[in-house]
Amino acid sequence: MGIVAALVRSSFLVNSVYAESGREHGLTPQQGQLLCVLMPRPYGMGELGAMLGLAKSSLTGLVDRTERNGLVRREADARDTRSVRVALTAQGASLAREFYDGTCRRVEGLLTGLGPAERDVLAGLLARVVLDNEVPVVFAAQEERAPGDRES
Repeated sequence: MGIVAALVRSSFLVNSVYAESGREHGLTPQQGQLLCVLMPRPYGMGELGAMLGLAKSSLTGLVDRTERNGLVRREADARDTRSVRVALTAQGASLAREFYDGTCRRVEGLLTGLGPAERDVLAGLLARVVLDNEVPVVFAAQEERAPGDRES
């Protein structure tokens, strides 16, 4: 299998696992991304739109739906009174943690056929592709999370 086919097919595989994890937690894939992005801290709407690659109207709808479910809240931006920031509620933070941890376990399960050295090589190569293409941090690596957020 060539590299392009392998990347595209692996993308479908990971997206499928991500969607399955979302369904288990009552989230759409977009809501799961939003919660994961907000795990470290609140963000402004402009920042969220850029990170998630969403137009303003699409992002507003996503935040509205997620807010109605009690998972996020809008709060005033102390630096700019015309802007709002989106933050996780306590319920949203708990669900984000469950979703994140469950998704990590599921994706990790895809790699059971690889040994530790192969995993390290794959992680290094994929990290280079992601960094070279400046992909936003929509799903942080466990080591990128705040120290209090790490799994035991």
